[in-house]
Amino acid sequence: MPRSKRAKLVSLTKVSKKTKEHKNALLAEVQQNADKWKYCWLFEVGAMRNAHLKTVRKLWKDSARIFFGRSAVMAKALGTTVEEEHRLGLHKLATQIKGQVGLLFTDSEPQEVTEWFDDFRQPDFARAGNIASRTVTLPAGPVMRVHSDPPEPFPHNEDPQLRKLGLTTVMNKGVPTLDTPHKICEQGKALTAEQAQLLKLIGEKMVVFRVALKARWDSETGTVVQVESASISPEEAQAGSGEEEDDMSE
Repeated sequence: MPRSKRAKLVSLTKVSKKTKEHKNALLAEVQQNADKWKYCWLFEVGAMRNAHLKTVRKLWKDSARIFFGRSAVMAKALGTTVEEEHRLGLHKLATQIKGQVGLLFTDSEPQEVTEWFDDFRQPDFARAGNIASRTVTLPAGPVMRVHSDPPEPFPHNEDPQLRKLGLTTVMNKGVPTLDTPHKICEQGKALTAEQAQLLKLIGEKMVVFRVALKARWDSETGTVVQVESASISPEEAQAGSGEEEDDMSE
């Protein structure tokens, strides 16, 4: 009997070596950018979504370099003590690298950076476990997609899915219809998987991706300035849990 192609031995030493090389490459790249740019910003993300972070990367592609994820590696690259810091003052920034945070290296002046990120907001759909930011109730009548312009009712072939998600619909002239109002979620309570899916189907976006700047390092003076901007709440951070962008950005 021929040996199955699936029956292969994978050397764990090779896997570890590749991971170590990846971390070393990231460490070196962070340090190279610390030498290149005038400012280094520490930021945190609310309602993390890879697609929106990629949009930020794209919009800043020609004027900045962004790293996100692998906090321990980024902190080590900057140096967490005076003796280990890569450049003067960087240890003050490195000791703040915890949780879902990233680094943005740029020559753009602070006012331009803060104004841009203050304005950047991207609404998105909540996920199971997220806290409902408002109460959403479907009125009696045809079940409508609120994201369409103008809003339109669900087609008849989606009625089984609506029922599976908890709606007690009836067919009225080929349209899924509610005889009585249905509360999908209540403000302040965690969403179930069914509730999150229903909100997505009707087009209700309940979380907002945003970037909050925490601190800024100035390469000319070695000073680190804390930024007084709206910080990410625990609920916002939790809304993006489980999704982390690869730190080796394009």
